[in-house]
Amino acid sequence: MTDGHHFNNISLGGRGGFFKLCSGGFAWKKQGGGKIIEVDKADITSVAWMRIPKSYQLNVGTKEGLFYRFFGFRQQDVSNLSNFIQRSTGISPQEKQLSISRHNWGGAKIDGTRLCFNVGEKEALEVSLADVSQAQMQGKTDVVLEFHIDDTTAANEKDLLTDLSFHVPTSNAQFIGDEHRTSAQMLCQEILHRADNGSPSEAAVVTFEGVAILTPRGRYSVELHQSFLRLQRQANDFKIQYSSILHLFILAKSQNPHTFVVIALDPPIRKGQTLYPHIVIQFVTEAMVERELALSEQGQIHAVFSNVLCGLSGAKVTRPSTFRSCQHGYAVKSALKAEDGLLYPLEKAFFFLPKPLTLILYEEIEYVLFERHGAGGVNISSQYFDLLVKLKNNQEHLFSNIQRIEYQNLFSFISDKHLKILNLGDGQKRTGGVTSVLESTDDDSMDPHLERIKNQACNEESDEEDEDFVVDKDDSGSPSDDSEEEDSGASMSGDEKENIKNSNPELTTTEIAKKLGERWQKMTVCLQKPRRDSQPYMEQSRADKQRYEQESAAYRGAGAQQGPGGGSGGRL
Repeated sequence: MTDGHHFNNISLGGRGGFFKLCSGGFAWKKQGGGKIIEVDKADITSVAWMRIPKSYQLNVGTKEGLFYRFFGFRQQDVSNLSNFIQRSTGISPQEKQLSISRHNWGGAKIDGTRLCFNVGEKEALEVSLADVSQAQMQGKTDVVLEFHIDDTTAANEKDLLTDLSFHVPTSNAQFIGDEHRTSAQMLCQEILHRADNGSPSEAAVVTFEGVAILTPRGRYSVELHQSFLRLQRQANDFKIQYSSILHLFILAKSQNPHTFVVIALDPPIRKGQTLYPHIVIQFVTEAMVERELALSEQGQIHAVFSNVLCGLSGAKVTRPSTFRSCQHGYAVKSALKAEDGLLYPLEKAFFFLPKPLTLILYEEIEYVLFERHGAGGVNISSQYFDLLVKLKNNQEHLFSNIQRIEYQNLFSFISDKHLKILNLGDGQKRTGGVTSVLESTDDDSMDPHLERIKNQACNEESDEEDEDFVVDKDDSGSPSDDSEEEDSGASMSGDEKENIKNSNPELTTTEIAKKLGERWQKMTVCLQKPRRDSQPYMEQSRADKQRYEQESAAYRGAGAQQGPGGGSGGRL
């Protein structure tokens, strides 16, 4: 056995993950990826076991005041891990007894980043303030806490603590109020200071006032502290510890004087019942700012903000990739779910902003499909096209209303990323016909993907005139005549299409349509000189025309005999 113990299903803050305990300390990583939480044995100050429903919980305190609660251990793990912790750290794990009296009144105690609720001498409940997304007042005597919950946890866990309410009487002797603040407000303020590893005495490194945030929407005061980020706006107060920041995206808008700074979070912040895994901030690109920092810095406001945040949090930064649009921008204008926005092709993902904010990793993509804009409706325009992205989990994202002039750059970029393009065709190479179309700057040049969609959506005959077709000068024609002939041709084409498709399954829709056109032209070179194999259809057309004229004459004669008043003889 290697040095240490490994466990696969250990939860931290309601999120499942992998736990490792070794002689140097412990580490935990969320299932599905994310930052690794590591604590050196020299930083551990306390270890305690707690019996909880269905499993055991391991509580670990650190010198920084952080408190971690890992649960999911079995009874047989307790003795083995206790002995290992004693040998490696010199700390003897304690066993905590919980109050099981079912009393719901007692005293609240804040210890570092823990909020404990005690009944008598025993602890009835404890929560980690690092899991608190928001604390707010309800009335004058109630404090309501809301907790971080990500989508994965909500899907896998049946019983989750989403919010918690404390009633604090005005006569409370622990949190004494004054003429300006009640006891409940004193508790709420203390919780806000301690949440997410904050400290009442920790001053902000830099503050940005009136920052436009698109998600969650509003103008916020943004404070960057040494250990956490705070967003403040009226009753909303979000404190985010830097360990929750996974990534920073700094994305300039195309042909627009703004820059997006997107902060990816794990766990996400929570406002009411809505989770926000990303914070989207919009800066005026050319706006300048100067701030007094530990290290002096001056420059564009988005650069100063992102550089300071990156330095404090240590998060990785992603900037626009090598993709360039026809206007030399970093994104293409598009729409997703009827919302206009920008599609950024990055080095490892597509990112659509501002809403619905959608991040698609290339490794999650099954294939992409270029479609003619409006393929499912009646609006057909050669100036736009759609991009369908199919994921390996069968989820689909349709980016529509992309300008036709962006097709070449986007197609080339996707091809270079080795993403599967479904309607490129298995028999087509990346050289030859498709390449020549992509390299062409003529908007009138044929687009093989758009032509394919047109044939599927409309199934229309070619607009080119048949040189062998001669119109009968004596046949003035009528709408009913044309429709009869088109119906006969359409039924024939349907049967022929099935025969061709069954006989040649490798053919594409475009190739089948071409073969149908060739067969019809061979059957009827000229209406004046029909060939033998088209004779039955011509005779059927004449018979239908004669029958129509007879029935139409009989109908008009019956109407004349009846008169304008109809058969009732009455009047209105």
